[in-house]
Amino acid sequence: MILAGGNSSRLGEEKSLLIFDGKPLIFRTVETLAKVADEIVIVARDGRHARRLEGIITACSGSPEVEISFSWDSVSGFGPVAGLDAGLSKARGAFAFATGCDLPFLNATVVDWLFEIAESKEGYDAAVPVQPNGFFEPLHSVYGREKMGESCRRALQNGERRIHAPLQELCVNRVPMELLRSIDPDLLSFFNLNTRQDLERARALWHKRKP
Repeated sequence: MILAGGNSSRLGEEKSLLIFDGKPLIFRTVETLAKVADEIVIVARDGRHARRLEGIITACSGSPEVEISFSWDSVSGFGPVAGLDAGLSKARGAFAFATGCDLPFLNATVVDWLFEIAESKEGYDAAVPVQPNGFFEPLHSVYGREKMGESCRRALQNGERRIHAPLQELCVNRVPMELLRSIDPDLLSFFNLNTRQDLERARALWHKRKP
């Protein structure tokens, strides 16, 4: 699931449409996830925004051979909780990876590894990377679709906008981010774009890392 409904107020322009090497970031995210996912659900702000994103994905040459569907926030203005609810309601798999549309260095191998952890560790409802300071990375995580979907719906019914609210009901497998350095040495898979400074740094890193 790619949550693309944010307003990007701090950045000043829509994150999903930021261009990296001639392609919008939303399409690059689709390309990355197509390597490890059976289906991709893109969650927009509303129906009009979904149609716009669908047109952009279609217009990009070499569209990945994976099923792509579109949805939009189940409740306007409720941020990631509403986006997760919409995406999980649309998805069909037992597990779903959730991410934003603002991670230019999203790493397919890292995502695949998180799927493996979620599927192989019984008794857990989610595999969530955790920073050294204990903070979760909820939009770089794999969730059991049914359990997380139920938790998001309850959070919305309670008027809860914080993404950590539905996590409180889950048995979370906390995955230390440091364990991922063997496949992503600089942990750039978690680098997200919030400010103009982030964008400038990302583009500088992008050109350095190009073959």
